[in-house]
Amino acid sequence: MCNDKSTFSCAAGLGSTDKDAVFPSSITLLHASLPLVWIAQAALIALAVTRFDAGISGVLLPAIGIALLAVLRAITEAWCERRLFGSARQQLSTWRQHGLNTLVQRSPLDRKRVPAGEAASAIVEQAEALLPWLTRYRSALLRARIVPLIILLPVAWLSWASAFVLLIAAPLIPLFMAIVGWRAQEAGREHWKELGNMHAYLLDRLRGLPTLRALDAVDRSATTLRAQGERLRTKAMRVLRIAFLSSAVLELFSALGVAMVAVYIGFHLLGHLEFGTWNGPLALSEGLFVLLLAPAFFEPLRELSAVWHDRASGLAAMETLSSISDDDSALTLAPRWSNESSSDDSTEDEASSRPRGVRVRGLSFGFPGQPELFEDVDFDIAPGEHVAITGASGAGKSVLLALVGGLLAPQKGLICFSDHNGDTGLPAPRTGWLDQHPHVFAATVARNISLDREHVDPIAVDRAISVANLGSVPQARPHTTLGEQGRGLSAGEIRRLGLARLAADSRLQLLLADEPTANLDRVTSEQTIEALLGIAQGRTLIVATHDPELIGRVDRVISVNDLQGGKRP
Repeated sequence: MCNDKSTFSCAAGLGSTDKDAVFPSSITLLHASLPLVWIAQAALIALAVTRFDAGISGVLLPAIGIALLAVLRAITEAWCERRLFGSARQQLSTWRQHGLNTLVQRSPLDRKRVPAGEAASAIVEQAEALLPWLTRYRSALLRARIVPLIILLPVAWLSWASAFVLLIAAPLIPLFMAIVGWRAQEAGREHWKELGNMHAYLLDRLRGLPTLRALDAVDRSATTLRAQGERLRTKAMRVLRIAFLSSAVLELFSALGVAMVAVYIGFHLLGHLEFGTWNGPLALSEGLFVLLLAPAFFEPLRELSAVWHDRASGLAAMETLSSISDDDSALTLAPRWSNESSSDDSTEDEASSRPRGVRVRGLSFGFPGQPELFEDVDFDIAPGEHVAITGASGAGKSVLLALVGGLLAPQKGLICFSDHNGDTGLPAPRTGWLDQHPHVFAATVARNISLDREHVDPIAVDRAISVANLGSVPQARPHTTLGEQGRGLSAGEIRRLGLARLAADSRLQLLLADEPTANLDRVTSEQTIEALLGIAQGRTLIVATHDPELIGRVDRVISVNDLQGGKRP
């Protein structure tokens, strides 16, 4: 079985025997072998031609056999393609889910986090390029390996000269296709990369459109976007040119091969070429049979050429998805935030709703390529205690808060949670996070507060609006939809909306607030402090702040500077 890190490489293998392999091997083999039915049909056609002198009765039975074989092949091929497409779609969904899970597990504070536009392009758009690769290319590749060799057997049995011509022409096709394919894969990789960059640029500029308009920089952004679109068009046309080139190469050699066989058979039947057979001159039916099999010999290779660009696009898309999912240097969430560790709320008792304390031992953390922010840090926060984390800007207050909340995984050390009895063998508490810039969805204020959480009912939302002093905000009226990024709300109202999200959830045990009063006027700051402390009653509160008024209202202050070098506050 493949582990998470090797999902893509394992799925890309053609010879996998695992029960979770990309395709059922028996169905793939059956689908790839269906062109061999043409051998029997060609024999019946040749037989029917030699019986024309006998009238309709002479060709009736061969005609019926040809029709039955055609119907059987069509039905079987449709069934196989349906099964293969369903299996490929399921595998594609699995890969997409794996990519999404990887993105979800990455920390929002990761400075190398994949841009949203690029990730959306890779998972939604580029991933679709895997479907033709999984369904058409792999089957065509297996068919090109099996069918020509089997067709060559009856041809060689009747005429070794015709088989020799086919053997000479056949290897030239995959040779030139491989040469063209190397460049096609590189061109496809460049195309997908340019597409992802364009999506990321476009999404970023759309989000910052008000700023661009205010600073009269829209024309410049439009020019850059137009230039990116032109580069994308150039790379897309390069991929198409290579795809057409591969088809032209195959058509050339296959046409030459069929033509040479036809010339030989024609002159042989006329008596001008007497060599090339094992048992004397070929009969008309035998020569016609060989002629009918010659195009079928090249047909799998022609089909492979037609889907050759699917391979290039599929491998390029696979590399993009793999780069998103297998970045070992990415910062991830703490393990306690994984879906596997979440507990069933319905089985928790009343004690689990009580506040949790925080115990940190030997904590060390630093961003890749930079000095460590924390090294061997120890501190304790009692259950229900309100603590302010202070320090200069850039000292690591927000990072420490994120480590406690599980938004970052420590490089070394332990973060555990305790109750009033001092028991630290407890699961992660239900944690509420108040960011400096809460994200506002394009929905009503009520939905922005509830976030469609099942345990947050309309009564809790109304109570949260009252606690956060949002009742006087016109946009808080029912059925009034907010614009994207909170358009229609001021910075203070957006901060209070974040507070309302905490107030609506009565089950929270630990509250984490990052600079809740930053950039707010005095009145709004006082309202935010009162609302935050009211929500934190009976809960553990850890707040990172510079605000002296908020610092004076908490139980204890921890300075980031005092945490360095293993000091305990």
